[in-house]
Amino acid sequence: MRLLLVLLVALFSAVAVVPATASEPLQDANVTLLSLKVNGKGEALLTYRRADGRLRRVLAWGAINARAPSADVPQVRFRWDYAGGWGKYRNGKYWRSFKNRCRPYDGPPLPMLVAACKAPDGTYWTVQSWQRRLPLLGFDPWLPHHTNWEFHVAHFVGELPRLELHPNWTHDGRWQGVFGRYSYLGQPVFGYGSTAKGVPKDKYGRNLYIDTLNSAYGAGWRRESGILTHRGTGTFCHSFVPQRPFAGYPSQQVRPAAAGERHRVTVGGPGVTPIIQAEVAGLTEADRGRDGEFNSVFDQVMAGDRICAGER
Repeated sequence: MRLLLVLLVALFSAVAVVPATASEPLQDANVTLLSLKVNGKGEALLTYRRADGRLRRVLAWGAINARAPSADVPQVRFRWDYAGGWGKYRNGKYWRSFKNRCRPYDGPPLPMLVAACKAPDGTYWTVQSWQRRLPLLGFDPWLPHHTNWEFHVAHFVGELPRLELHPNWTHDGRWQGVFGRYSYLGQPVFGYGSTAKGVPKDKYGRNLYIDTLNSAYGAGWRRESGILTHRGTGTFCHSFVPQRPFAGYPSQQVRPAAAGERHRVTVGGPGVTPIIQAEVAGLTEADRGRDGEFNSVFDQVMAGDRICAGER
């Protein structure tokens, strides 16, 4: 009965994630980026070779940073021209006259960075590469899209989103967990609705992807879960407990609790800000006496979050 309760709690907090937009990904996956250029008009030109070998030139423009969540005003989004200028200017050769004014990147360090530059107006354009669609619960990929490398484009200036991540003992100390909060310019990052599978229904919602290192799943980093930040607070929590695989997975046998040596959370930035990542060490028996310390942090970070109250 206790194991069944734990499984139900796990399924409540770790909803299966299917494809959803995070930050601003390119339409094509598994590409070879050849160049990132920016001009003085607020445009970026990306040149890359698709997986099928074809060359593609893509314009991006029309957005910077992010808005705080609003039920009435849409989140900022890029406008895209995948025809190298034909869509915007009716000039398929526009890329030939594109005046590159990209300066060396001197912005904040970013994970998974592929290309970056500083525009004439002092803003930053970046491209990050990410395997966002890995299967959950430590399963090896079995579908082609699981191993896709997505390229995410960002345009920003000033403060980056803040991803707080903390370890915790959960369920009376039986299991390990993590909790935290995602915010931007002091405001929580969250959406106003999601599907039954945990996919945001608007461009404000964000899925966080949790990885575990050298765990019961095996050596190296394995994808554990994908969860939403919570409405109104931007907070989240997850316990590493035994879980039954989701429908459509290769096996329905219960997966082991997979706390690892380290835990990592990766999330696409709100609006067109970059992908952010945070990492903490896993807990050991030497940390058993720190539960009061963790609970004190939990009470500060998770204030107002009723969903995670049982994970304290």
